[in-house]
Amino acid sequence: MRTLSTLDERVTECRACPRLVAWREEVARVKRAAFRDQVYWGRPVPGFGPADASLAIIGLAPAAHGANRTGRMFTGDRSGDFLYAAMHAVGLATQPTATRIGDGLELIGTRITAPVKCAPPENKPTPQERDNCRPWLVRELELLRPTLRAVLVLGAFGWQAALPVLAACWQVPRPRPVFGHGVRYALPARDGGEPLHLFGCYHVSQQNTFTGKLTQPMLRDVLRAAGAAAGLTTIG
Repeated sequence: MRTLSTLDERVTECRACPRLVAWREEVARVKRAAFRDQVYWGRPVPGFGPADASLAIIGLAPAAHGANRTGRMFTGDRSGDFLYAAMHAVGLATQPTATRIGDGLELIGTRITAPVKCAPPENKPTPQERDNCRPWLVRELELLRPTLRAVLVLGAFGWQAALPVLAACWQVPRPRPVFGHGVRYALPARDGGEPLHLFGCYHVSQQNTFTGKLTQPMLRDVLRAAGAAAGLTTIG
């Protein structure tokens, strides 16, 4: 898989985890009442964003009635609404909303992906499912390596899943960097190239955004810092 487009196509065909395959397809068949007339994606969801991105945002996994329905990361649910509103406000997205593939949304210098490509029951993939999915993210970041300068990880689960992946191309110190909102670490490149700037941010889940644990100003601040470290021009 020498290109991201080829990788993305292969991702959508994966059936490595029987529990996740059964769940994503059951959700796509039963549907939520509000979307009963829509055809669900019901497959693994590839990353979204340009192949020469200098900033990667790593989440957790597709939402059952969000990306598992629409086929695009953080698209069609309130978590995505919160994330893209902030990205648009700082100049990393062309519009503040994401409803479906083909809605006009483009990301600026940024790619969004996840360590688990299928929607898991209760948003909780097992450690084995996370490990089964790891090679996809490893290859994705390897393909982004020539331009990638910063990674923003959403949530503690994503953080723990991302560190072994990042270790393929960058030096992850021991003890491992500790997750926290707004934390920042510099990971030296194994090939002597540019270091990678690693940022942590609370996940944009409704549990965090509805309770005020994560606010728009908090998210925008981290996005600006990560964008600046990636060499992107942000606003606001």
